[in-house]
Amino acid sequence: MSAAVAVDARRRSNTELGLLVLAVLVVLCAYTLVGLAQTEAIPAGVASYGGTLAVLALAAHLVSRRLVRGADPLILPLGFLLNGLGLVMVQRLDFAQDASRAPAQTVWSLVAVAVFIATLVVLRDHTVLDRYRYLIGIAALAFLLMPLLPLVGREVNGARIWLRFATLSFQPGEVAKLGLVAFFASYLAEKRALMTVATNRLGPFHVPPARAFGPILVVWGVSLSVLIFEKDLGLSLLVFGIFVLMLYIATGRPAYALAGVVLFAAGAFAAWQVFSHVAARVGTWLDPWAKYESDGFQVAQSLFAMGTGGIWGVGLGRGRPDLIPEVGTDFIFAAFGEELGLIGSTALLLCYFLLIGRGLHIAARARDDFGQLLAAGLTVLFGLQVFVILGGVTRLLPLTGLTLPFISYGGSSLVANYALLAILLRVSAAGGEGPAT
Repeated sequence: MSAAVAVDARRRSNTELGLLVLAVLVVLCAYTLVGLAQTEAIPAGVASYGGTLAVLALAAHLVSRRLVRGADPLILPLGFLLNGLGLVMVQRLDFAQDASRAPAQTVWSLVAVAVFIATLVVLRDHTVLDRYRYLIGIAALAFLLMPLLPLVGREVNGARIWLRFATLSFQPGEVAKLGLVAFFASYLAEKRALMTVATNRLGPFHVPPARAFGPILVVWGVSLSVLIFEKDLGLSLLVFGIFVLMLYIATGRPAYALAGVVLFAAGAFAAWQVFSHVAARVGTWLDPWAKYESDGFQVAQSLFAMGTGGIWGVGLGRGRPDLIPEVGTDFIFAAFGEELGLIGSTALLLCYFLLIGRGLHIAARARDDFGQLLAAGLTVLFGLQVFVILGGVTRLLPLTGLTLPFISYGGSSLVANYALLAILLRVSAAGGEGPAT
């Protein structure tokens, strides 16, 4: 490693450390404000809570400083900030609902950081994923279909997406999404040249041959199977949307995107006509007020909450998030909207936009096709999930049952998203952001 590269890597690592310190301070301020609003006193556990956050941040930083020197310095601090604010809001919701979910979410945060570290330790070279593409693809499909197994598969709120072992529940679809992105990236990196060639004409346009559209049909079939058998609208949308967007990124051919839109529209229309749970969600989206006392209640309360927040919000700990069903998972953004207002919600969105922007920057700087598509696919997965869940909360889109990354209550999503950050950092370190290790 040259002296200049070493200096730049050290500067980036120091930037990451400084941003992590800032993230911990912001989270502690939010935690203190919630405590003041509830008890009019500084929370007694602020020191222990701050110490736990500091230890987690330091452990993640030291490992990334050693194993991915010179990687993007914003990725980990942004993820940690969102995770910390999610912990604060879960604690605030415990006060409102007389619940006790914050300790469990804290434990899941410990597990997620441990998975982040383990991913960096085990995955020393992201191209290893390329060499095991079919094994990863088969494993991803297996995880995708695991909830259909008898005895361990569980149906919650109409969707069969959970595995339950004794007292432990887990969503295998969260792992499946990462595996599918790695498989798609490997497949498209190998087939990019063949799928980019346009040998046919459709009017004045050059389009790829018909056989090139086969993979879209296969993934479309897989996504419809998830919708039919597991009744998971969100995961079905993500699987198909990720592949179509990655295919467009790989080839630059609008024909693939257009074909994806047509197939999605056909599948969505058929699902609306055939499946009652999809029809109910579409009906609620179109007119929540018509079913205010039943299916439309939580959407209406979400809109009321964000309207109440106005520009500046009512203040952390001073809202009524307990009036919104599923506020800890599907509708946690509405709780932020009420208590932090438009200003705070916009700041939260900017954190997501920055994280997505840095992911795309890593993809653009990657030195190999697989790394480029892997980083782009992971970023698309993250960004599409944020867009879909926020669209549902604000009634831009029908509800899908997805959770807001890093913030919503639940461990499966949190663990998967920390693994996602670790892979992005690995690609970043190997792609011109810094030296590979």
